[in-house]
Amino acid sequence: MSHGHCGVIRIDGDRFHVLNDETVELLVRTALSHAAAGADIVAPSDMMDGRVLAIRSALDREGFSDTAILSYAAKFAGSFYGPFRDAAHSTPGMGDRRGYQMDPANGREAVREALLDIEEGADMVMVKPALPYLDVLRSLRDETRVPLAAYQVSGEYAMISAAAAQGLMDERAAVLEALTAIRRAGADMVITYHAARAARWLS
Repeated sequence: MSHGHCGVIRIDGDRFHVLNDETVELLVRTALSHAAAGADIVAPSDMMDGRVLAIRSALDREGFSDTAILSYAAKFAGSFYGPFRDAAHSTPGMGDRRGYQMDPANGREAVREALLDIEEGADMVMVKPALPYLDVLRSLRDETRVPLAAYQVSGEYAMISAAAAQGLMDERAAVLEALTAIRRAGADMVITYHAARAARWLS
């Protein structure tokens, strides 16, 4: 959204509220448009309550029962998104996203939220960021057999890249070690800005 938040907002003076149900309606319409355009997977990243059930119900109703849902189920309101938000000009124009993203200190809630998304019909679930939340990945791996994705976000990428540029670490070794740690914690899929070089290094 142009205001930098992951949904419809209502402004009350100097305060704002993200409107859950109104946002879910938009998410359903967006998911249906993606499925109609040929998407095999839709991946809501908003963290609104009930959106997986609403999207699954709408996809099934409209004949897209084979379209899978990858839910950003445990998306933390952390500090590792900075480089991407700066590049995409997506930093919230007011407040922050702590009202609907996960508290970094509350790993148990993140696991509960992911399991709820699976109950609502998510075929795969995501933990984002990756390295600071390997414990959440491990807990989810112990709780479910659905495919788990981990998103190694821009701040994680920047830490390794910046340190390597300063000669403080071997970039190839550090990248592969980090990706191995994410995989070892339980991720079946890793989304990373290191992907192209890691693929060359591993080929």
